[in-house]
Amino acid sequence: MSDDFFAPPPFDPATARATLQRALRDLKLSERNGAFEMNGQPVVRARIEGAVLKLDVAKKPSRSPDWEHAEAGDHAKLRRFIDDVKRRVSRWAEGRED
Repeated sequence: MSDDFFAPPPFDPATARATLQRALRDLKLSERNGAFEMNGQPVVRARIEGAVLKLDVAKKPSRSPDWEHAEAGDHAKLRRFIDDVKRRVSRWAEGRED
């Protein structure tokens, strides 16, 4: 029996981007020109660079947002990023600026 029986599946950035895209659509964000928008303002960008998914999230929605950068090289980091975006979208929808 091999030692990697319980090893997670290898990270595929294209599949990860599709997962991110589904999660963001569930949050009612729409995709336009490579960015996901909330009320017509870009709040999330995702691009594939090599074996990594490069991610940008706005500090707050605006026409020209100030971006925070992240990257996902495994599924755990992608889940944390999606959870962070869910919290931000909830906060923005309530009108809070925390």
